[in-house]
Amino acid sequence: MLRAGKPIETCVFDGDDLETTFHLGIHTKDKLVGICSFFKKDHTDIQGKNQYQLRGMAVLKEYQGLGLGNIILTYGEKILEEKKVEVIWCNAREVALNFYKKCGYQIIGNSFLIQDIGWHYVMFKFIND
Repeated sequence: MLRAGKPIETCVFDGDDLETTFHLGIHTKDKLVGICSFFKKDHTDIQGKNQYQLRGMAVLKEYQGLGLGNIILTYGEKILEEKKVEVIWCNAREVALNFYKKCGYQIIGNSFLIQDIGWHYVMFKFIND
């Protein structure tokens, strides 16, 4: 679901192997059904000293709507709270806006197009005010 119909190589991001980056997965039985990654990266339009970017958030289509995305995102946020991170931000696909809003994220700026992926918004959440 991350890059539906595209080669697996399109799911590899700059910074995947940095010490500050971490990746999470959620399983049901022996099957990986959801993923997300967190990268230490500031966004110039968001206030906050210690920022992380959420990237590569995806849940297999047949497992969507079961709360698994919320579980994995909340777990990642708790890890970031322990690291004293102030802000999490992401480039959210238009179809995922309601999910992120329900998780406490807010939009900043206008929509933008990521070529071959679709329309996105920058969303963020303060976690250590």
